[in-house]
Amino acid sequence: MNLDPRFSRRTLLQGGALSIGFAWFGAKPDRAHAQGAAASADRTLSPEAVDAYFVIDADGSVTLYCGKVDLGQGLRIAIPQMAAEELGIGIDRISFVEGDTATTPDQGPTAGSTGIQRGGVQVRQAAATARKALIEMAAQKLNVPSAELATADGMVRPKAGGNGISFAELLAGKRFDLKLDPKAPLKDPKDYTIVGKPLPRPDVPAKSTGTHIYMQDFALPGMLHGRVIRPSSIGASLVSVDESSIKDSAGVKLIRIKDFLGLVGEDEWTVIKAMRALKCQWSAATTLPPQADVPSLMKAGPFTRDEKISGTGETSPAITADARTVKATYYWPMQSHASMGPSCAVADMRADGATVWTASQASHRLRGIVARLFSLPAEKVRVIYLDGAGCYGMNGHDDAAADAALLSRAAGRPVRVQWMREDEHGWDPKGPPQLLEISGSIDAEGRILDWRTEMWIPEATRGLPNIPLLGPGDAGIAQPMGLSTGLISQNGGPPYAAPNQSVVAHWLKDAPLRPSNLRAPGKIANCFAVESFFDELAAAIGRDPAELRLKGLSDPRGIEVLKRTIALMKWQPRPSPATERSGPIMRGRGIAYIHYKFQETYLAMGMEVAVERATGKIKVQRVACAHDCGLIVNPDGVRSQVEGCIIQTLSRAMYEEVTFDRARVTSTDWASYPILTMSEVPKIEIDLVSRPDQPPVGAGEAATAPVAAALANAVFDATGVRLRTVPFTPERVKAAIERRST
Repeated sequence: MNLDPRFSRRTLLQGGALSIGFAWFGAKPDRAHAQGAAASADRTLSPEAVDAYFVIDADGSVTLYCGKVDLGQGLRIAIPQMAAEELGIGIDRISFVEGDTATTPDQGPTAGSTGIQRGGVQVRQAAATARKALIEMAAQKLNVPSAELATADGMVRPKAGGNGISFAELLAGKRFDLKLDPKAPLKDPKDYTIVGKPLPRPDVPAKSTGTHIYMQDFALPGMLHGRVIRPSSIGASLVSVDESSIKDSAGVKLIRIKDFLGLVGEDEWTVIKAMRALKCQWSAATTLPPQADVPSLMKAGPFTRDEKISGTGETSPAITADARTVKATYYWPMQSHASMGPSCAVADMRADGATVWTASQASHRLRGIVARLFSLPAEKVRVIYLDGAGCYGMNGHDDAAADAALLSRAAGRPVRVQWMREDEHGWDPKGPPQLLEISGSIDAEGRILDWRTEMWIPEATRGLPNIPLLGPGDAGIAQPMGLSTGLISQNGGPPYAAPNQSVVAHWLKDAPLRPSNLRAPGKIANCFAVESFFDELAAAIGRDPAELRLKGLSDPRGIEVLKRTIALMKWQPRPSPATERSGPIMRGRGIAYIHYKFQETYLAMGMEVAVERATGKIKVQRVACAHDCGLIVNPDGVRSQVEGCIIQTLSRAMYEEVTFDRARVTSTDWASYPILTMSEVPKIEIDLVSRPDQPPVGAGEAATAPVAAALANAVFDATGVRLRTVPFTPERVKAAIERRST
């Protein structure tokens, strides 16, 4: 769907309307058009200002501007629910604008489950500040004490009844001119009528009928289609290009900027054919290590530093005579984002400014990157978010945006860049490898006497400037920005009583492949190691792993989710592994627990599996999860997030691993990088713990963390085989079973 030609780039940047929103709850929106609506020249975008979030229109409707974006986690309904509840207006009267740097405040990237717990909470406080101000305005107009007034249905009315006054009348077209008041009182949760309700997501109908506007669907009048030619190997330089090889590709233009090579043309299919026909020579490069050597190379370094993440008790505690000591090493490989729709972006670069349409999770951050890359003032760059077909981390969306910007600047016209499947799998930044070695001792009563975690993890994940965007890097453009992959050292220690413990990170200088954040960065691998090791301790003393977890926990919320999961599983206490493991199908159950980041969501997860002895194939039959993320804004949204976390991480644990040779990534399609299929999705039971008196702490990531651990523990219970390396492919499982049998 194209934008109206009247909406030129200059119109987009200069604009003049007070606010232009779009109704999610009325007629079907032309979303691509609306997201390019003109920006107001006089409205503040400071995240500290109420006016950055809300405009109350003359008809009493509210336009809500949000810097966080909906990646599929349901923010388009949940954040309006929070705003509507706090303002006192029907949710059907709120329009939602997201991720447009010209119209929305910078609330930081949408990452780390911060959409609700930071972005939504910020909007809620702005709404509370606005409500307080509206009540004070009405108190003066109605000559009624503010304590006797309340908001409802877009009106301020006396609590005892009587005539009120509308929000629109009170503002009369003016702004609030207020900063967010952190002390503005919030509504009592017992009075909630909108928050906590399972209201439907407004984007689902269009997504279900194929009419939703994804980034991949977006087009501009007069734009060109572009493709980027990647090197034959990582680190290779472009030696020569035979332009005559595409002489029959009508209207296709070749663009070369040092080692950056691209094609643009009026017709996308013609450009694709030219891309495949183009003959070019690259230098030889074998910069990658042997894949099988990655774990040992991680231990060898080089390192930037060692960091003690946590530590308590004695360095060498006394170990009792009846104690058992265990030591194990766990490895999590590099994984791709494997987005279902390859990355895409549209850029319109001009001498005096730029507009970029992207599915980036960090539109405001990308705005600064584009400004620096092309030496433009930040205020002359506009970045507009549109949905991508898959994300949850920094996949190739930012790269595609940079590709499009480079090609647009060279071609002098708007350019759309659509990555191919081999680009997405081969060149997206990867979730980094992680290696954990844990040792510990436990006495016969189930008390952990000693726990030592050592992790080997890439320093690149801490925001160093060694995660460059591909296109600008090849074009020789300096990139002095760091792109973090998150706090991957979190949850590396036990959540259970362990008076003598230590967690140390050995920070590696770099990763074999360009690293990036991938859903729940670090915490999945760390929980896999920690919760697997706890099961190994339980098995060493012949204790039931669920009961032993309860014994080690003291946090009431942690105990509750664990007890609820045990109840869902109808768990019968006994040690693991199961004593009955004969026959062609071996069955088992496992459990895992996490307090996410040791400060956010509490959850426990149980799993039942069947393992084919002859093939090693794992069939996950049932998953049970109790989940406590504090205040639940929309239970359907939370439930969907938990289900998605479980399914995606089962795929990562059972199938996904980036493969490469000395030159390049070799897992560049769905055959070489398989994912979980629809028929393999297990029965999932979710018990949501509602705590309206607690802050919301996010549901977008936490349920990923214990999946691999619960699965590994269930497979151990079924087979007696301990899996310490992901993914648990049939070949790997079968080999482990055979080794145990010999």
